[in-house]
Amino acid sequence: MDPSRISLRRFHLPDVDDVLKWASDDKVTRYLRWNTITSREEALSYLQKGAIPQTYRRSICLDDRSIGYVSIKPGSGNDKSRARLGYAVSAEYWGQGIATAALKMAVANAFTEFQGLVRVEALVEVENIGSQRVLEKVGFLKEGLLRKYGFCKGEIRDMVVYSFLSTDMI
Repeated sequence: MDPSRISLRRFHLPDVDDVLKWASDDKVTRYLRWNTITSREEALSYLQKGAIPQTYRRSICLDDRSIGYVSIKPGSGNDKSRARLGYAVSAEYWGQGIATAALKMAVANAFTEFQGLVRVEALVEVENIGSQRVLEKVGFLKEGLLRKYGFCKGEIRDMVVYSFLSTDMI
């Protein structure tokens, strides 16, 4: 995959059909805390109420078409030195290095965009081996297992915690 074709940008309302394409796929949303989007109206609502207003939720784009998202949510108060990373990419593009390239861009941006940020962390379900591999390729360090930690789709699940520090090399 030519890395110049991959970019991050803010979401726009005209992305609705592209968002519907990847967010309506159960394989993509399986490990996300939100449910699969099933209609154009839901995709529009996601953009208006979720994606666009967020401080850092970017569309992962291939040739400027939305194929996923990456979000970085910084903490507040005493927790402002760390942020939580989340992402998803259309199953059509899995295994092509797109998620890895996009996360490298997002993490680099986070340390310049959020003053005082020292740590970006990601929580991944134990079964989500593909996502764990992506994080490791970006340079995240696997720190350990959090037993019965994350609630997703009606179940409390074991999670693996990963971190990337401002002093780490991308």
